[in-house]
Amino acid sequence: MNKQQCLQFLQDHHVAMDVVEHPAVFNMDEMHALHMPHDEQIAKNLFLRDDKKRHFYLVTVPGSHRVDMKQLRHCIGSRPLRFAPESDLERMLGLTQGSVTPLGLLNDGEHQVQFYLDAAFRDDWIGVHPMENTATVFLQANALLQLLQECGCPAEWLNWNEEGED
Repeated sequence: MNKQQCLQFLQDHHVAMDVVEHPAVFNMDEMHALHMPHDEQIAKNLFLRDDKKRHFYLVTVPGSHRVDMKQLRHCIGSRPLRFAPESDLERMLGLTQGSVTPLGLLNDGEHQVQFYLDAAFRDDWIGVHPMENTATVFLQANALLQLLQECGCPAEWLNWNEEGED
């Protein structure tokens, strides 16, 4: 699924959204430099795997959030986490580095990637790329999670404060 197909898919599923086209961006600093409206709702996406390369995760957090990998590991009940290579990102989600998005889970026909959406987005809007880093689509985070679940994607809220650390 490419950008146009993704936007059409969201329309076909009656997802309320606002799309902002922009130059390609590859990191959060470049994203913030665009001075887009609703900048605080733009998400940062981490494509991760465990140290045994058996489990893959997509974790979406607010763009300003720093992720402690040890804390994340405990929250999701994982082995030690590493960033997954771009080859796995392309193979599993059909995405390239800089274009990581939870919407890429729609390309994961085998549902190999577990998705965690930071509960900070619950009942609020979220800004994510529609398969390419040349646009940002703003939609309700609850609707995003529900849509992914309805499509069979293993997806759930990430509640940092509800989990204890060792």
